Amino acid sequence: MTQKACLGFSFKGGLNILYYVKALFFNGDTLVLDSDYKKPDTSECIVRVDLAGICGTDLEILRGYMSYNGVLGHEFVGTVVNGPTNLIGKRVVGEINVGCKHCESCKNGLQRHCPNRTVLGILNRDGAFAQFLSLPEENLHIIPDTVSLQQAVFVEPLAAAFEILEQVNIKPEWKIAIVGDGRLAQLISRVMKLKSKNIFCFGKHEDKLKKLQTLDISTSSEITTSDEKCFDLVIEATGRESGFLDSLKLVKPRGNVILKSTIASKNKLDLSPAVVHEITFIGSRCGPFKPAIDALATGVIQTDDLIDSEYTIDNYDKAFKRASEPDSLKVLLRPNQ
Repeated sequence: MTQKACLGFSFKGGLNILYYVKALFFNGDTLVLDSDYKKPDTSECIVRVDLAGICGTDLEILRGYMSYNGVLGHEFVGTVVNGPTNLIGKRVVGEINVGCKHCESCKNGLQRHCPNRTVLGILNRDGAFAQFLSLPEENLHIIPDTVSLQQAVFVEPLAAAFEILEQVNIKPEWKIAIVGDGRLAQLISRVMKLKSKNIFCFGKHEDKLKKLQTLDISTSSEITTSDEKCFDLVIEATGRESGFLDSLKLVKPRGNVILKSTIASKNKLDLSPAVVHEITFIGSRCGPFKPAIDALATGVIQTDDLIDSEYTIDNYDKAFKRASEPDSLKVLLRPNQ
């Protein structure tokens, strides 16, 4: 490796020589591989990125979501190479929101809603599609040895799925609909299965729906009149505007809709049906890492079947092309190979 494309470190003593790194940078228009990118922030822990995942939010950023400029990527597992002695050499995942620590949100433990926050690979903070990234110590979680690198990449999106259980008290008799069959919808289905037997998934892709059928989840490729206004809880995870309208078709009057999609859209949506039927909408974003890590470590949640393909960062164009294809699931990047 050339001096400009790597960091020098030793696990015993931490980082001792700092070089520029290879990173996948989005300039607001084009995604480019920069082999001479700027140094990570040494005031924080520095993590060598071992594996990172491409998610729907990354694809939406390329379409204009968040007007972001910087290194993409927020799903990752890596090894700490600079930081406190107890973390050096440890495999970690990281919470993506970094708060200011001074505002009311931060003081109340809601850093994800800090008005001055940065968000890994999404808002004013370089992300995980790079050889190295930096995050504060408090954002890092050590991964047990029983969790593989490929499984650990799913911690962040799986935590987002567990967030639903933090927001809604699911009653055993509820009928639950999940709209979407992609990366996040697959994880949400697995988490909801822990709480309910009355789960239905509405998707568009036969192979993805078959994965859910193996979990004894009922599936359908279309919404029929018999499905309309039948569900107590609808979870929208399509990544498309149409998912919002489909959710309105499915939810009962006075029912609940969880909104998970983050999309780049400038179109106006008609909210009058939501008013007429007194629907409760709940925005849902990041979630708790501990239950996600525990679920993977104990095997309660399985994710190996959701891995689609794996690429080195040098082949990022092929990776993003594959991730954008309708039949793909989780595409992984290896920044340090």
